[in-house]
Amino acid sequence: MKLSIIIPVFNEEKTISEILNRVYEVKIPHVEKQIIVVNDGSKDGTQKEINSSPVVSKIKVIVHSKNQGKGAAVRTGIKNAAGDYIIIQDADLEYNPKDIEKLVRPILEGKSKIVYGTRLKRLPSFSKEERTPQFLLHYAGNKFLSLLTSILYGQWITDMETCYKLFSVKAVEEMKLNAKGFEFEPEITAKLLKKGYKILEIPITTIPRGYNQGKKLNAIRDGTIALWTLIKYRFVS
Repeated sequence: MKLSIIIPVFNEEKTISEILNRVYEVKIPHVEKQIIVVNDGSKDGTQKEINSSPVVSKIKVIVHSKNQGKGAAVRTGIKNAAGDYIIIQDADLEYNPKDIEKLVRPILEGKSKIVYGTRLKRLPSFSKEERTPQFLLHYAGNKFLSLLTSILYGQWITDMETCYKLFSVKAVEEMKLNAKGFEFEPEITAKLLKKGYKILEIPITTIPRGYNQGKKLNAIRDGTIALWTLIKYRFVS
C-alpha cells in the first residue's frame, strides 16, 4: 500500500520543520509513504524552513503563488497524490503523526476504506486553552456540526471537522471538490457519505493550539459556512 500524506501549510514557520521531521520519521509496516507539502502562499519564513529541512529532498513541495485556502491546498495535494490512499496532516503540532499508523491499520485489515481520527469522544479537560470561551465555542460548534452530519447523511459521526481524514484515491478520483477554505471538511464528508462509504472513527489525542498561537479557524464564521455546506450538499452534488 502507498499512502500520500498531504500537508497544507500557510504561515507556519515555527512548526513546519518539526512536523516534516515527525511525518517523515513515522514508519508503518507494509506502507510506502509519499509526503506532499502544499505551501499555500505563505508570507512568512515557511518556505525558507521547508527548503532548509533535512528531508526536503525526500518530499514533494508545491507552492501556490498566493493564498487560496486550506481546501484549495488539499485539492492541489490530491491532484498530485500517487498513493492508493490519502491522509491530511495539518502543519501545526496539534495532531501527532504517530497516530497515522492507528488509522491505517483498519485499512490494511480490510475493515474500512475511510477512516477518521476523532478527538471528540471525550469532554474538554478545562486545562489551559481548553477552558477558554473560544475553545468551548469551537468544541460545541464541532459537536453540533457532527450531530447535523449524522442526521442529514444517516451515519453517526462524532468529529466531522477532524483534520485526520484517511480515504482511498478511488473514493475521490471522480469527486468534484469545490472548497477553497475550511469548508473542505464538511464537503468531502458529505460527498463520501452520499457515495455510500462508511466512515470508521478511531480515537486520537491532540494538543489544541491556542488562538494566540496562530489557530486560524474562526468558530462563528467558519462554523456558519460549514453548516451551509452540509445542508447544500445534502441536496445538490
